[in-house]
Amino acid sequence: MPGTKRENIKQGLRVKVVKKQHQRSGELTEGVVSKILTNFSTHPHGIKVMLEDGTVGRVKEIVS
Repeated sequence: MPGTKRENIKQGLRVKVVKKQHQRSGELTEGVVSKILTNFSTHPHGIKVMLEDGTVGRVKEIVS
């Protein structure tokens, strides 16, 4: 499931995000959502979230 819709993303969900510095390479980081940072209902590049470890990135994949 793509991470472009805010309604699909909840705290505690396991996701794969791309950090800003990895946008060109597309390297994904997996983690659990602690905060949703995007206020819009959709975003073409993915909803921006903060993971439990403090990583900030845009959701590319929802794992579970």
